[in-house]
Amino acid sequence: KDAHASDSDENLERGNWSSKGDYLLSMVGYAVGLGNVWRFPYLTYQNGGGAFLIPYTLMLALAGLPLFFMECSLGQFASLGPISVWRILPLFQGVGITMVIISTFVAIYYNVIIAYALYYLFASFQRVLPWSDCFSWADEFCSKTRLVSDCNATLDGEIIHANYSFITSNNLTCINGTMNYKTVQFPSEQYWNKVALQRSSGLDETGNIVWYLALCLLLSWMIVGAALFKGIKSSGKVVYFTALFPYVILLILLVRGATLEGALDGIEYYIGRQSNITKLMEAEVWKDAATQIFYSLSVAWGGLVALSSYNKFHNNCYSDAILVCVTNCVTSVFAGFAIFSILGHMAFVSERPVSEVVDSGFDLAFVAYPEALSRLPVSPLWSFLFFFMLLLLGLDSQFATIETLTTTIQDIYPKVMKKLRIPITLGVCILLFFLGLICVTQAGIYWVNLIDHFCAGWGILIAAVLEIIGIIYIYGGNRFIEDIEMMIGKKSRLFWLWWRMCWFFITPVLLMAILVWSLVTFSPPTYGSVLYPAWGTAVGWCMIIFCVIWIPIAAILKIVKAEGNLCQRIVSCCRPAANWGPYLECNRGERYSHVVDSKKEKEHEIPTLDCRYGCGRE
Repeated sequence: KDAHASDSDENLERGNWSSKGDYLLSMVGYAVGLGNVWRFPYLTYQNGGGAFLIPYTLMLALAGLPLFFMECSLGQFASLGPISVWRILPLFQGVGITMVIISTFVAIYYNVIIAYALYYLFASFQRVLPWSDCFSWADEFCSKTRLVSDCNATLDGEIIHANYSFITSNNLTCINGTMNYKTVQFPSEQYWNKVALQRSSGLDETGNIVWYLALCLLLSWMIVGAALFKGIKSSGKVVYFTALFPYVILLILLVRGATLEGALDGIEYYIGRQSNITKLMEAEVWKDAATQIFYSLSVAWGGLVALSSYNKFHNNCYSDAILVCVTNCVTSVFAGFAIFSILGHMAFVSERPVSEVVDSGFDLAFVAYPEALSRLPVSPLWSFLFFFMLLLLGLDSQFATIETLTTTIQDIYPKVMKKLRIPITLGVCILLFFLGLICVTQAGIYWVNLIDHFCAGWGILIAAVLEIIGIIYIYGGNRFIEDIEMMIGKKSRLFWLWWRMCWFFITPVLLMAILVWSLVTFSPPTYGSVLYPAWGTAVGWCMIIFCVIWIPIAAILKIVKAEGNLCQRIVSCCRPAANWGPYLECNRGERYSHVVDSKKEKEHEIPTLDCRYGCGRE
């Protein structure tokens, strides 16, 4: 016991979650993000309304949950982050590197979106919202209502067609159904482009750094750094507020929206009588459901492995996976009611069909919904609540993403991380802040969209496909199930029947189908009607190549360092490393009793601690 006192202190410094609640809320916060609010409701409306919940639920069971459970189990079993955990299959260590690099790219632009939310949050502290009307920054195309361009009217017993100015000057009345409307923009749309972003004409025109967005970006990184200065010990407490309070705000917005005129029309478009069951015959609907589930649960980003690596060894990761996945999906459905009830009211007061005011992504979060909120009594209050909710949803996901990076550093340099955790965490935040400054220039939104289009797409799909192939087909699915049973206890063959079906066949096939579909239907990136220059698309391809090139590079390096002929080297790299297994000796049992001997203990830095010192990373 005394001989291992220093090892014990070091591992206690790495620590476990202080409580089960810290872990679950961190996982919920990581999985539940901006996409649950600004993408899922639109996809539901677009793909048949309530009927879309059928493929969505099936894809959760067939693709999302199996991958989620796999990654949680993997991280918890080895108590290692997304790179070091590939001791399970050294040939595929590049998959972990790809995950970490993609998470780095995403962390850069995701905090820019948080900066947008901060800017709008501060802009809400005004008696009159600055996007509530066409003020000095607006042009002639700005209007809160539809403007008639021309129509048919009756003049001296004859039907004529004339512009609207002629109609009004002669006190004529347009015939119903003959009116053509001018192309106009809501004040919120012009405010977003002209004031908030100061958007340039395209990626070619970088322009200046928008100073107030840069300050908001700095503030967002300061918040992230402050929450993570003690790692999971501090972030695990912060999420009690950042993960739970968005539900309070969603409930408030839903109750307020339900009391407005036109709310029922919006909800019917979302999931009511407008549902179209025939949409299920279209392959695009099933692809959208699978893609939304895949990205919504944050699988294959490395974050699930990193967060689960701090669990105690015998934690029930099976029930955790089901709870988090179900919570994530229920949140998406719930958020849709809050969004569409208020958009329905906006359509009512602007005398437009709901289909003309509904949008997704940036246009929903920073144009359509703010426009709807500006039409409510006490609009600054509702605007503040909405953007505060976006801020909290974004921060939760960002905490986990940065924790993925620091966990990776901790696995590679444990002693350095123990002594310099705060400087390293702050250094990561500062570096990513400077890398993100390109995204707060006048062309910043084009860069955000470009990174999202390439890095957050194929790279993750490729990593997920290789991850499940490597663990199930090379390491061995039955072997992996035995590892899980070491943590959660022996289960019946019937219990594992569903998971075997998914892991061995259904999930890999679905992932491959999504990947192939994405490649076949690839289209160059655009932002609205703005096309990207050829060099911009080339930069996007370079980013995704930089992310995935480490998969073959790491494999080649492992083969070169191995011993024997080429075939023997490949075979040895397809076997678990000598130091693969549970982190603590007391958890290894007979199956992994061979993992460490006295010579390898120091080399691999795996402590032989008594269980009285804790389990998992403790």
